[in-house]
Amino acid sequence: MKLAEYRQLVKQLETQDDIEKIAAETEYDRDFLLVIYSQVMVQLATKKYHKIKHLAPKLHAQWKRGKSFLTIAKKIEFSPVLTGLLILKEDGISRKMYRKYLNNLDELNDKRLKKELAEVIENDIVYSPKGNEIQAQRGQKGEELLNEWLTKCNIKFQTEREIANTYKKTPDFLLEEPINVRGIDVHWIESKATFGTRREIKKNLKNQLLPYRELLGNGMVIYWFGFITPPPMVEGILIEDGEFIRKWRE
Repeated sequence: MKLAEYRQLVKQLETQDDIEKIAAETEYDRDFLLVIYSQVMVQLATKKYHKIKHLAPKLHAQWKRGKSFLTIAKKIEFSPVLTGLLILKEDGISRKMYRKYLNNLDELNDKRLKKELAEVIENDIVYSPKGNEIQAQRGQKGEELLNEWLTKCNIKFQTEREIANTYKKTPDFLLEEPINVRGIDVHWIESKATFGTRREIKKNLKNQLLPYRELLGNGMVIYWFGFITPPPMVEGILIEDGEFIRKWRE
């Protein structure tokens, strides 16, 4: 996807309701739109978190006066789930306890709290338990597809779990023998169930991909939902999308 198209799409994804609207009106896949929306919301929440955290006592006072978590979240344009967390922290509620509340609403005796937490869950597809589950399932599916592809191609490999105690940093798949892809001997493959924005790729290169290359040799990363084209040219690291795997499988 070209950068201009990506930026235009981001402008249209103002709320989570826009995901269904755009999916119905265009050829964009719903899961793809959810990935884009989620990444943008995480980026915005990360950018604003400390500022909103500083406002927590004021927001807590508003909540005590009767404003709901969701109303406050919309006013400050912040994640409803994280807004509730920061406000309840002012009451001594830990992050762990807050997560327990979100996952066990039926056990709450406080009717107001139960109602308002149900609202933030419904209106936050990114940070809610449902959002976390979707993200985890998406990542697992990507790894399963790669596992299936490697097995079908008779490429022997070890998974991240199998080599976790052998190396300091471990990719999703370490190949027992390298495969040649586009003239590069690939020793490892990383699965990313995300969209490769320039920011995302830069972060992944720094935290994972470059350390893998230094430790294990050249490798490849698969962004299942695509990336901004053209991707950066990085020596010894191939950046591909899900279409690459699908074509190879055919």
